[in-house]
Amino acid sequence: MTVVTDTMPAWRQHRYGEVGTVAREEAPVPAPGRGEVLLRVQATGLNNADIRVMRGEPLLVRAAFGLRRPRRPIRGMDVAGTVVALGEAVTAVAVGDRVVAELPGGGGLAPYAVAPASRLVPVAAGLDPERAAALPIAGGTAWQALELGRVASGHRVLVIGASGGVGTFSVQLARLRGADVWALCGERNRELVADLGASRTFDYRVVAPAGLPAGAFDVVIDIAGTAPLRDLQRLVHEGGTVVMVSGEGGRLLGPIGRLLRAALLSIGSKRPVRMLAAAAKPDVLRELVALTADGRLRPVIERTFGFDEADAALAHVAAGHTVGKVVVRAP
Repeated sequence: MTVVTDTMPAWRQHRYGEVGTVAREEAPVPAPGRGEVLLRVQATGLNNADIRVMRGEPLLVRAAFGLRRPRRPIRGMDVAGTVVALGEAVTAVAVGDRVVAELPGGGGLAPYAVAPASRLVPVAAGLDPERAAALPIAGGTAWQALELGRVASGHRVLVIGASGGVGTFSVQLARLRGADVWALCGERNRELVADLGASRTFDYRVVAPAGLPAGAFDVVIDIAGTAPLRDLQRLVHEGGTVVMVSGEGGRLLGPIGRLLRAALLSIGSKRPVRMLAAAAKPDVLRELVALTADGRLRPVIERTFGFDEADAALAHVAAGHTVGKVVVRAP
């Protein structure tokens, strides 16, 4: 395949801020470096991580993504597409391969994006780009949360924040492991979460974690990040685990304060609270692709936006009430 243009439309930002700082501009088509490939993007999945980078909040993230402005100005980390060019020393993939990947820092809201070849996972025949692009960050985070909690067959698992991207994957993956899943979500999403495999669902506005039976769970997966940590600890029996996927916090340090409190509460405790530090893991993504291709895992996509509506897609995710995933189609 040949790239026949030097420039492309892209959704870029030159300073941190809200969605208004992201604008459609002409940008140069990137060239793959050593160990990289150039992708023709077909679909981009959006995540809360994209919003955190867009805002540069908590301020701590700027140490990794750029102190004054995003180092990678194009938003969008999860992409599915086709390899169109290879950088030096790339041998494991070929031009024309359909792949999915998590891009470091962004680049997906454009027709072309550069990706490290080491992060690419083949997309099975029959798996459309939209579902593939929904998998990397949210699905990978859910998988790693269950691993950290050592969720196994026969366990009872509580998922708090079960209707978002990570939550919908957590419910399904825990059920696939043979766990009995209970879930907290919004009232309007209870039927969906039950259909994904939760045996019991609760409206979080009516039933707080403190209102659930003490010691009833082997593992609690806390995605919402707002419940008092002691309330979460009392939910698991001795030997059980609370896994923190996210947490509320201040503008400077974000969830660091909550993490430190969790560490203190876990000293000598038989009910430890563990903080998940999710990372891009192609081996995990490969498993997610296989499960989705054979129908055992269903990415929940609330809405697919056109490329010209990418700013509206970011605004939708930034509002904080997305059910499952939001995906943007490439032009």
